[in-house]
Amino acid sequence: MASQQQQSGGPMLQPGLQAASLQQQQQQQQQQQQQQQLSQQQDFDPVHRFKILIPQLKESLQNLMKIASLNLAHNTTIDNGIKSSDTSVQRFDKSLEEFYALCDQLEMCLRLAYECLSQSIDSAKHSPNLVPTATKPDTVQTESMSYAQYLGMIKSQISCAKDIHNALLECSKKISGKGPPQVIM
Repeated sequence: MASQQQQSGGPMLQPGLQAASLQQQQQQQQQQQQQQQLSQQQDFDPVHRFKILIPQLKESLQNLMKIASLNLAHNTTIDNGIKSSDTSVQRFDKSLEEFYALCDQLEMCLRLAYECLSQSIDSAKHSPNLVPTATKPDTVQTESMSYAQYLGMIKSQISCAKDIHNALLECSKKISGKGPPQVIM
């Protein structure tokens, strides 16, 4: 009788366990997707990438110094006639190349971070006030400009760009000699 209850209770428990198992799998998949999205976003951030590369650079430098000291010790023993050059040593140039590659990556991260900062500063300089969006009306700030003011600013920027374009065209025509002859008074 007990075996009949276990057998009859067994199938009833299994669907519940399967549902819980499926729910756990879905939660794990969602967490993995969120972590992948977060890591992809952080890969584009030059400061975050810089912070990730610094420990790698330290490790590469330690490896480079270790190989250099081993090679120096090996060469010293060969020069003193204690050992022959039959033993193999690690290649210094490979570790040096790895170190330089990491340095180049760090330099690019710093340059990109500087460019981002410069662009942000220029953006704040030429458009200091925010324009409230329709999707976030609750975030309206006191120093934000109205849409009409924003349009006026954009129109003035377009007008300035057109003036610069026309001045450059006029100069290029004068240089190439295609411009209309000017009358000297």
